Amino acid sequence: MKVLVLGGVAAGTKIAAKLMRENRSNEVIVLNKGKNISYAGCGLPYYVGHVIEDKEQLIVNTPEKYTKLTGVKVLTETEAVKVDAEAKKVTAINLNTQEETVYDYDKLVISVGASPVKPPIDGCDLENVFYMRTPEDAIRLREVVDSGNVKKAVVVGAGYIGLEIAENLKLHGIRPFVLDMAAHALPGFDAEMAEYIEGKLADSGIPVVTGVKVTGIEGDGKVEKVITDKRAYKTDLVVLSAGIRPNTAFLEGSGIEMFKGTILTNEFGETNVPDIYAAGDCAMVHNALTGKAAWSPMGSTANIAGRLIAQNINGAKLNYKGALGTAVCKLPGLNVGRTGLTEEQAKAEGFDAVSVLTVVDDKAHYFPGASTFIIKMIADRASLKLLGVQVIGAGAVDKVVDIAVTGIMCKATLSDLADMDLAYAPPFSTAIHPFEHTLNVLMNKINGTFETFTPVEYAAGAAEGYKVVDGCLTPSIEGAPYVDLTTVEGLIDGLDKDEKILLVCNKGKRAYLLQNRMKYYGYTNTKVLEGGITFSEVKA
Repeated sequence: MKVLVLGGVAAGTKIAAKLMRENRSNEVIVLNKGKNISYAGCGLPYYVGHVIEDKEQLIVNTPEKYTKLTGVKVLTETEAVKVDAEAKKVTAINLNTQEETVYDYDKLVISVGASPVKPPIDGCDLENVFYMRTPEDAIRLREVVDSGNVKKAVVVGAGYIGLEIAENLKLHGIRPFVLDMAAHALPGFDAEMAEYIEGKLADSGIPVVTGVKVTGIEGDGKVEKVITDKRAYKTDLVVLSAGIRPNTAFLEGSGIEMFKGTILTNEFGETNVPDIYAAGDCAMVHNALTGKAAWSPMGSTANIAGRLIAQNINGAKLNYKGALGTAVCKLPGLNVGRTGLTEEQAKAEGFDAVSVLTVVDDKAHYFPGASTFIIKMIADRASLKLLGVQVIGAGAVDKVVDIAVTGIMCKATLSDLADMDLAYAPPFSTAIHPFEHTLNVLMNKINGTFETFTPVEYAAGAAEGYKVVDGCLTPSIEGAPYVDLTTVEGLIDGLDKDEKILLVCNKGKRAYLLQNRMKYYGYTNTKVLEGGITFSEVKA
């Protein structure tokens, strides 16, 4: 069987290698536009910051090495320009000689990836304006950064790559500003979580300015200024990280169905055209929770979907279970991770979404280096189906995210996930794992034993008319009456049983314990502020 693979980065190389491992009689040819195949795109920011020192480390495989390992024929600097699905032929151009060659196939895989979006503004071609997509991009940027002539930088795009670039520029003593048109940084996080992250980034010296549109880049040959609809930013360097666009223009007229330039596939990785498959950043998959088409331009998605496609081409019938938008990101003194639906998305999809936000120890509090996680967990109230998790913390947020992924993919309910025997030792976790702790709190909220305002509800004014009571370990809220949990043995002076009372502590747990005790003594209208003063600014 002759299989032609267009594109040789994550999905393409995975598919081609798997095809040959399963059946050495296959003839597999990879056509790749660039010089490099199988490079570490997610590692590029860390090369800029010298966390990864050697540029050769970015190249997972050279074409020569890959061919010897797999038996796959690789043609680099060869760009596919036309697909004739009826004749089963692809026309490609050698970018060095401009010679056209027509390749026939039995099966075709399209994994041509995506390219950075070039904003429709003047100045993108000035010196010291960079993109961040290929090893060459990272190499050129590091050379400029290492010159010592850059004091200020503007990063356009507050997604994962943009923020990672900003962090690594700051490591060099460069002052970065991050600009984004969206209301908040980091797509896939609810607004209150994103705002918290933005605040922490600002504290670390990385201001994130959202809701601004870049209208131009100015300079005399070299960039000097970024113009927005709000103000101008003087800068020595610009990194454009404002999204990517699938490299699918050449498929026009091929009959392959697309949505906004992204190839639609079914659960087997097949397009609407027989014997043509698609994977990677140029292709849609589907969301594991909603079943709807979803774009998941992640190396992990590319590899998982690619592996299944290779098996299906070789005769299997395996379906891709779906993506969840799972992501994790390292930021200055802070790690963030998420999976599944946000609360906003869950409500839009028709779920009766309920959430809780906890501030919990990430390991035994007495162990050196112990810190906290801020965890937001979302579930469907009626079915108790886990829908999503977002985590912020200094430690291993990926552990919490991965537990959530497992639960969601196994279609588990909160009841199914309760009381799991998760790993515990003081250097690694708490006796009740942070995930389990948060799940227990959410269950308490659903069954009514924990009555709360979320930070979003509090910010929206839901606590208006409530008396703020300071339940922190020590008095911490100016102007609020202080109640020491350990002294409550009956009615509390100055607090009426039917009075609207908002209990606030440092993290939320102590206020819950106070609420529990006050209910016992007859208080009927108490609420706890989830996350306490750690997450929200509280005024009496």
